[in-house]
Amino acid sequence: MSGRESFGQPRRLRHGAVLTLLFTSVLVAGAATGSFDGAAPVSPAATPTTRPKPPGEEVTEAAAKAMADGKSPMEAAERAVSRSGDRWSAVYSQGEFEEFEEALDGRYTGVGLSARRESDGRIEVTRVQPGSPAAAAGVRTGDRLRSVDGEDVDGRPVTEVVSLLRGDADDAPAGTAVRLGLQRGARTWSRVVHRARLSTDSVTVRRLTGRAVVIRVAAFTKGSGDAVRRAVDAAPRGAGIVLDLRDNSGGLVTEAVTAASAFLDGGLVATYDVRGDQRVLRAEPGGDTTRPLVALVDGGTMSAAELLTGALQDRGRAVVAGTRTFGKGSVQMPSRLPDGSVAELTVGHYRTPSGRGVDGRGISPDLEVGDGDHALERAETVLSGLGDAQ
Repeated sequence: MSGRESFGQPRRLRHGAVLTLLFTSVLVAGAATGSFDGAAPVSPAATPTTRPKPPGEEVTEAAAKAMADGKSPMEAAERAVSRSGDRWSAVYSQGEFEEFEEALDGRYTGVGLSARRESDGRIEVTRVQPGSPAAAAGVRTGDRLRSVDGEDVDGRPVTEVVSLLRGDADDAPAGTAVRLGLQRGARTWSRVVHRARLSTDSVTVRRLTGRAVVIRVAAFTKGSGDAVRRAVDAAPRGAGIVLDLRDNSGGLVTEAVTAASAFLDGGLVATYDVRGDQRVLRAEPGGDTTRPLVALVDGGTMSAAELLTGALQDRGRAVVAGTRTFGKGSVQMPSRLPDGSVAELTVGHYRTPSGRGVDGRGISPDLEVGDGDHALERAETVLSGLGDAQ
């Protein structure tokens, strides 16, 4: 499992839901930013004479009643969400929701390193962001992260390590200090660094041996879809593409649709419903439909990343390799509560172009492939075969 500081756990784990990454809410940010505006309806349901209560109305009603009674609307909403049994609905303070939106904009507070947990439980630094506090402190890719502020991180989930680095438990702002325990070979040392406001690089590109380009998408933050399109356009003529969506925890659905447009010549990407109204998401025409393409996924591939994977698989555009994806296919929309907090409530689900539901099921790969660099090697082999078949 790998992780990145910008995609840490929400600061509260509500009603027992293990929300492992910040971008656990598919489509919510699209709704929040208006990026669903203009989505075409399909077969809208007839309006009944007496409409049932929209999902989540009980939550907003509980918050309004609490406000009238001089109690905390946020606490009342949290209790109502807990009773609903919906593990994807959540309630955020105003500050938490602003932080969530900043993360979708590609900004975060941290030290600028990415890490993964090895099979023996050790935490290894996989990338150091240029110009970051970690880079200034001399941290390198391949270093072992042994501790954060004196807490041993061996064996911990990466999301917990990320939370420590960000200082989530203390709402640590930029400028606060954090002590890193590090190891390089036989040398061990510690270094105090200061957290900073940083921008994420959600899309990275590198060449494999042979004629293959890896486009890694860590999350669908603003601008990531166009970054994928630019990477495809810049790839050498005839080169195949590995679209690495492993541990991609979702983000803005509009960015996932833009990424799909890099590989499709228009057409359906997904359908979704919002309180019973059926709508469609379509790719823009003009994508590259000829390059061999492998989408690499795993159990950390979630939400908007699953939407993209399902579209490429259903339309025969990519061979999907890896392991079954997470299975997050529900739609959340935010509701502002009287005290400024935000209830993020499930209102519907999306389906792939063939009509498959993803929620609770995930997407099965065409080719089962294990984790690590071995997966990239297998993907490159598949690309070679696809190229030969053209």
